[in-house]
Amino acid sequence: MSEQKSRKESNPSPPRGPGGFGGHGMMMPGEKASDFKGTIGRLIKYLGSYKLPILICFAFSAASAVFSIVGPKVLGQATTRLFEGAMGKIAGSGVGIDFSAIARILLTLALLYVLSALFGYIQSWIMAGVSVKISYRFRKDISEKINRLPLSYFDGVSQGEVLSRVTNDVDTVNQTLNQNISQIISSVTTLVGVLVMMLTISWLMTLVTLLIIPLSLILVTAVAKFSQKYFAQQQNYLGHVNGHIEEMYGGHLVMKAFNGEEKSVEEFDKLNRVLYDSAWKSQFLSGLMMPAMSFIGNLGFVAMCILGGWLAIKKAITVGDIQAFVQYVKSFTQPLAQVAGISNTIQQTAAAAERVFEFLDEKEESPDAGQTDIAQPLADQVEFKNVRFGYSPDKIIIKDFSASVKPGQKVAIVGPTGAGKTTIVKLLMRFYELNGGSIRIDGRDSRDFTREELRSKFGMVLQDTWLYNGTIMDNIRYGRLDATDEEVMEAAKAAHCDNFIRALPDGYNMVLDEEASNISQGQKQLLTIARAILADPKILILDEATSSVDTRTEVLIQKAMDRLMKGRTSFVIAHRLSTIRDADLILVMNDGDIVEQGRHEELLERGGFYANLYNSQFELAQAG
Repeated sequence: MSEQKSRKESNPSPPRGPGGFGGHGMMMPGEKASDFKGTIGRLIKYLGSYKLPILICFAFSAASAVFSIVGPKVLGQATTRLFEGAMGKIAGSGVGIDFSAIARILLTLALLYVLSALFGYIQSWIMAGVSVKISYRFRKDISEKINRLPLSYFDGVSQGEVLSRVTNDVDTVNQTLNQNISQIISSVTTLVGVLVMMLTISWLMTLVTLLIIPLSLILVTAVAKFSQKYFAQQQNYLGHVNGHIEEMYGGHLVMKAFNGEEKSVEEFDKLNRVLYDSAWKSQFLSGLMMPAMSFIGNLGFVAMCILGGWLAIKKAITVGDIQAFVQYVKSFTQPLAQVAGISNTIQQTAAAAERVFEFLDEKEESPDAGQTDIAQPLADQVEFKNVRFGYSPDKIIIKDFSASVKPGQKVAIVGPTGAGKTTIVKLLMRFYELNGGSIRIDGRDSRDFTREELRSKFGMVLQDTWLYNGTIMDNIRYGRLDATDEEVMEAAKAAHCDNFIRALPDGYNMVLDEEASNISQGQKQLLTIARAILADPKILILDEATSSVDTRTEVLIQKAMDRLMKGRTSFVIAHRLSTIRDADLILVMNDGDIVEQGRHEELLERGGFYANLYNSQFELAQAG
């Protein structure tokens, strides 16, 4: 059985800067997509079924921006009425301030802002629903994809990597859809609308404002480019730190037992120092943008105030228009900063979406060649014919495996570590496809069965127990989901675990935690055996099924297994050869081939490889 390489580095959510311009959050550059255009195009196609709500959202977002844009112009009229009335009163040539006209203007202004807020709320509500549905669809597709991937894929990819795509990457896409897509429309609408309104007030003041924009863009680009490497390093080392902590926590007992605390702390400090350095630099550089942009913006305000005052003296502009123009300048720089921030967010979103699409594009298991008649009973005759297999084509570990197993036989597969014992049963259940030869069940190639139908005939008890967060009753019932409580309890009694279950708090209704750490390793193994008994399979596979239980429990389990295996074809993989002395057939493997086969007594009489294995274990037991 090949060892899977476990990469514990997590993939944290992309770091965000302390704040963009105009008080809006700004995501800084980190990981970028290798095919930005292709990924964005595919993401747009993925959104195709939500065209109508997205278009409605865009329309409401644009309407909200338009109502907000008109506001300063209307407010400027009120300011002009107030200023002209006050100046006329002072000069004694006017009728004073027309408060009723100002009230009507303010009422109109309030209505515009209420409509703007209402349309903004509606578009946010629609977009939130769309983004959640997209996230649901992404996770559903990933979940279904996981079940279609061959086990060979997971040999080279860690569980954390797959989970990262389900959680972090999908969340990144969700946040962008929810927060940024409508904001892009709003920002573009605001930019165009504000520019038009500014031109209607004064083309000269608008020109001065536009001259400041290149300075802002140059500053944003320079700082963002310089800080990008530190944000990338920060994200990378955050994964290293999280991976180190996860490894130390997962192996805490081993680490304590070997006095590895000091080395663990040293490694953590080394990683944490790099993380601190990159995080400090990235946050400092991104923090420079706000004061620098404020400085450039203030220079623009000074220029506009001087120019506006001069135009007011020349009677080329009213005081209210100056006030409205100042508001428009603020409204103009804010969407510019938002667009700059969103561009970085889109880069990271494309990277996240690309990782999701890469996973969805992974090569799946080869399709089933045929459909076996489900009603057709199996006689459980199994034949391995010149089986050849390797986890990679250039490293063949099962070279030429041939064996014939009659219905109802108890077959033991023994051999040293790495001989290929567990690999054989994985091939039997089509977890992997053969490189050569065939496995035949009742004379039919196993590839002529659908995987679902083939695996429904097998029951497995592995040396690595798997129990999930749920009650003991539900964990045993996993072997046959339609089983009654009474049938579950009968299976538990057959596996000799009924007594210890009833002694636990809440008995069969006791909830196991995620690691099932509230019961012993031996008790876990008993529960998995009860699950296999409940499944009542046609063919049994026991992979070191008693490796984690004490001698007394092993004797009880062995009796239960003998009753269970009676009349069934069963494959037993065991290192302790004393447990398989009564096997009908023992296949002795070494380096991927069968070197001997026969019954226990026959193999001992030959004095070959099996006899050496058995005698060495016997001598070790005697010495112990």
